[in-house]
Amino acid sequence: MYELMIETEFAAAHQLRETRRGCEKLHGHTWKVQVFVKGEKLDHRGILVDFRDVKRIVKKWTARLDHHYLNEVLGSTNPTTENIAKYLFQKLEKEINLETVRLSRVRVWEARDSSITYSQEGN
Repeated sequence: MYELMIETEFAAAHQLRETRRGCEKLHGHTWKVQVFVKGEKLDHRGILVDFRDVKRIVKKWTARLDHHYLNEVLGSTNPTTENIAKYLFQKLEKEINLETVRLSRVRVWEARDSSITYSQEGN
């Protein structure tokens, strides 16, 4: 099994709901995003999937978050790092999952020492 990983980042603001802490106040982060794609078969060139293709898809979806107010983007969903990871996973899997490769997991870093990983059972 091969697993490819690309990394990018975006900056955005949010206000968490019902935390009873400072995070309920408007604040921002520069989130780091790691996207993992897995597959068993390489193509005739020895490539699982072109890094550029995965980066293009990921950038498309992170651009929709970059420099935005995440409470508006996610609507009624509390814009926690956990929910951001799930949101990105659900958007990316529709475009990344092919016959030969599958989106494996999405890891989102809120700070250099704090991250969450989202995957679906069976992936």
